[in-house]
Amino acid sequence: MSHTHPARRSFLKSAAHGLLAAQVWSAMPRRAVAHEMAADAAVMPKVTLNVREFRALGDGTTKDTGAFQQAIDRCSVLGGGEVLVPAGNYLTGAIALRSHTTLRLEKDAVLVGSPDFADYPVTQVRWEGRWIDGRVGLIYAMDAEQIGIVGPGKIAGNLALGGRPNAQNPLRHPALIEPIGCRGIRFEDFSTEYRLMWSLHPTNCENIAIRNLTIRSTGGNGDGIDIDSCKHVVIDGCDIATGDDCISLKSGRGSEGYALMRTTEDVQITNCTMADSIFACIGIGSETSGGIRNVRIEHCKFTHAQTFALYIKSRPGRGAFIEDIRASDLEVSDVKGGFLRFNILNSGIQDQWPVSGDEGIPTIRDFHFSNVRVKDCGALVEGTGIHPDKPLDGFSLENVTGTCGKGITLANIQKAEIRDVRVTGYEGPLIGIHNVTGKGLEGAATIDPPKLPEPVTAGKPYQLR
Repeated sequence: MSHTHPARRSFLKSAAHGLLAAQVWSAMPRRAVAHEMAADAAVMPKVTLNVREFRALGDGTTKDTGAFQQAIDRCSVLGGGEVLVPAGNYLTGAIALRSHTTLRLEKDAVLVGSPDFADYPVTQVRWEGRWIDGRVGLIYAMDAEQIGIVGPGKIAGNLALGGRPNAQNPLRHPALIEPIGCRGIRFEDFSTEYRLMWSLHPTNCENIAIRNLTIRSTGGNGDGIDIDSCKHVVIDGCDIATGDDCISLKSGRGSEGYALMRTTEDVQITNCTMADSIFACIGIGSETSGGIRNVRIEHCKFTHAQTFALYIKSRPGRGAFIEDIRASDLEVSDVKGGFLRFNILNSGIQDQWPVSGDEGIPTIRDFHFSNVRVKDCGALVEGTGIHPDKPLDGFSLENVTGTCGKGITLANIQKAEIRDVRVTGYEGPLIGIHNVTGKGLEGAATIDPPKLPEPVTAGKPYQLR
């Protein structure tokens, strides 16, 4: 007769449960994965540690980096759980989250980044679509699983650290929060403040839930949330005001991004309010060399963008694809450029090693927009920046009401459908087209074709190294 120790029986039972869960997980639809991972990330913690117990002072002048890191590391080695940050002003350098740990910022807890670049270690980071040497984020994680930051406290980057690499500081500057190669991420119920650099920059990550954040990045260029080569992402209930894109979706640039082919896909953006003082509210691209697909934007409000509420952008030399983009139930007000723009001709920096020829022209298909309310908006749609060699295959705009300064201009589109567009205040024709086929185009004016960039020719072969 066999006798199994109780702990051994418990382990075997847990292992069997985990195997069954993995089998069920693999059968789940892609869109459900982010929701289930978010729930999994919220499992009750095994241990709870307080950074004060590790000698964090929270006085705003003493660097508490070591205390935070010790608390997080101990939490991880004990099986995971929560690290509590009580009220106080905590000055720290870069802090690494470990697997199965959640940083909980309690009310009136403020984590402030150190002004010293030396407090941010150097590793490989993404910058404008390529992997380069750079400083890690204020809070970062590498190849971790089931990590999180929850509020209601605040994380503030040091204003001395923002900006582009320069002669004095040639490495990429620190982002605020930057998980790289992680799975199962929960960011919820806290606020951030930073500028001249990205606030949240998940890269090569999967199963991300970003909920109820208040993000401020004004007074200079600085994105709110940059989703970079990530899968299964939910962004819900966030209030974002930035100088650059409120939310940006990216997947690498040029031959490097094309060779890696790390697609950004299955992204849901819902119930968010976005205001932008310099650029677009949601930018898709221009770094699209790994492909972007299956994006849903619903029940969102856009205000005060200097360009467009939605801006889909790339250029020849990127390659890959942008496909299956759908947006519905949107309120757009006081947006100078307009509601929607496509620019697949010349957006962003051309890579040193672009994807040449027709292969380098991004394939674009299935862009659909419905139930949109506009007020004091520039152009309704500026959709002419599309290459005739690879026209947009499938575009619809339905049920749009309100006021705008200009109507709809489209070029190089197949299977377009315009229906129930009831707007006033615009100058010129409601619809102007060049090389567009589809429905709802009766009476459209003819416009000039877009100016095309020079063809991208093959140069020195690129090798990953």
